[in-house]
Amino acid sequence: MTATFPWYKLTDVVGQDIRHGFVYKKVQQVTLGSIANSDLPEEKSFYDQPEQDKKKLRVSGPFTVETLQSFEPLAPDRIAEANTSMDNVQRFIDRVFEHLKTAGIKNGDKNETAVFNRVDIINDQAGALHAEGWYTTATGEAKAYLHIGPQFGTVSRAAVNAAIKACRQRADADWLVLLGFGFESDVDNRNVTMKVGGFEVTKVRMHDDLMQDGLIKKDKKAASFVTIGEPDIGVIRNGGTAQVEIRGLDIYDPVKDEVKGRSVADISYWMVDDAYDGSNFVPTQVFFCGGDADEFDKFKRGLNNLAIASTKRNAERTLKIELDDDAFERVYGFQSHPIQAVKGKKIAVRVISQFGEESTKVLTL
Repeated sequence: MTATFPWYKLTDVVGQDIRHGFVYKKVQQVTLGSIANSDLPEEKSFYDQPEQDKKKLRVSGPFTVETLQSFEPLAPDRIAEANTSMDNVQRFIDRVFEHLKTAGIKNGDKNETAVFNRVDIINDQAGALHAEGWYTTATGEAKAYLHIGPQFGTVSRAAVNAAIKACRQRADADWLVLLGFGFESDVDNRNVTMKVGGFEVTKVRMHDDLMQDGLIKKDKKAASFVTIGEPDIGVIRNGGTAQVEIRGLDIYDPVKDEVKGRSVADISYWMVDDAYDGSNFVPTQVFFCGGDADEFDKFKRGLNNLAIASTKRNAERTLKIELDDDAFERVYGFQSHPIQAVKGKKIAVRVISQFGEESTKVLTL
């Protein structure tokens, strides 16, 4: 989203079809033989030097998959088999535990990283909980249970409910960590209260490179596990229309054992699907936020537009282009455009923070 690339001249000037190739730098190859025989110099092409069009710029290009090892794609009918293969599952779980002990779980603030002193596999016949770990907090050592989602696929609502039930029955943990590469849209963070206390339930996004061994360094700086915040979203109704309002992002701090609300300024951008079908997220509105917290607070109160100007400046610097002021103002802010408020209609809101956390919340009008 933020990288820029040169634009190479295409052989097909009219249709701009990349399959016809690029225009390459060419030179005349002059040899002693061609001079002696008065031959025409042979023209050579430098295929590693396509000519650039300085007036054009690529914001993004074709995607490539780059790995250090061979990776065989799985057909849909083989995913279930791969997720239940004991060898595959055990190797995957061992890999997760190994990186968990070194990298810990981050939430975007370097002072709020949960560092695990010990992680042990537990024998849960139902398969709802996979491990228990002990991490350091401001008041001493605390215990967490871990549910590890499938290597291929998303963490389901049913699996989350089973993990919460198992954690409630054991009644000796402060934190239930749901580790996954993806989550069903109706899975959310929450606090579970019991007679003997309570525990926090937190979604944690695992880095995709954990799918295969050898792609992530065992480093304390590695962002192998990052908590996913819960967006604070409101709906403003006005007659037959409604507007979605982003109010912030709630992030759990395991070190201090408290949920902290982050400002709207910490959100990079957010999207709305105003006709969500329950499974496919199709963005119909996209908005940018971010910037200095004080500037953004003043912007919300209508005192000045410094936050808009700051974010617009950063976007122009990254893309090396000039953005229209009116157009940018329409895609910057914390309130959506009006949406037809049909009773029972579902709206999905996806929020991406400046720390890379992504969370989706579904609302019913």
